[in-house]
Amino acid sequence: MVRIRVLVVDDHRIFAESLAAALAAEPDVDVSAAGSGPAALRCLERAVAEGRRFDVLLVDADLGAVAGAVPAQREPGAGPPPSGSDGIALVAGVRVTHPGVRTVVLAERDDPRRAALALQAGASGWVAKDCSLSRLLAVIRGVLREETHLPPALLTGVLRELTAARKHRTDSERLVESLTPREHEVLRCMVAGLGRKDVAARLFLSPHTVRTHMQNVLGKLGVHSTLAAVALARRAGVRPADLAGDVVERSGQLA
Repeated sequence: MVRIRVLVVDDHRIFAESLAAALAAEPDVDVSAAGSGPAALRCLERAVAEGRRFDVLLVDADLGAVAGAVPAQREPGAGPPPSGSDGIALVAGVRVTHPGVRTVVLAERDDPRRAALALQAGASGWVAKDCSLSRLLAVIRGVLREETHLPPALLTGVLRELTAARKHRTDSERLVESLTPREHEVLRCMVAGLGRKDVAARLFLSPHTVRTHMQNVLGKLGVHSTLAAVALARRAGVRPADLAGDVVERSGQLA
């Protein structure tokens, strides 16, 4: 019998342990539980080292959230939040570090926007926490067959969100294409988190010149802050400057 190795990731211990116990009653399922994103990543690494990789992660959508708090709304296409303790961010991290593992997000409520973010982050499914055990098992087995699972009531909303995200990305790409090579390099430095003085040192420019370039970048992108420019750049697929690599060419080499 081929066994399915499942890792439940939820910071509500009673729920995590109850779900793990229910799944463990299945003859073909081995299950473990973790109470946070970092703990889940440690479990994954340990399993790889021991030659017994996990097949499916069941991740709490509100992992690490304060009880009663409303999840922050993000712009379409902005990608998952940066915190590694967030459920959707954990999904994105697992996709990069353990691409063979399928992830399913467990949610307290239906939310098309967050479900779309989860799919963009690499999730294979979005399931309500109050679904039946048989339904959850069907999803677990389905994602291992490369299926994507969403509640039917969410499908239209998720498709609308994904379409909007694609439009935002296309619009962002067009705006970024309007930048000169030098402005694009300045934007990459901004995406990497560099301030004006650091950008100036990296590009061999004066802080005043960098300030002018940054103002031009904001104007061409149609935004009013560095944070907004960085979010738009990320939507457009702009990669951050490689801070570990060689510095770019001296002023005069780029327009």
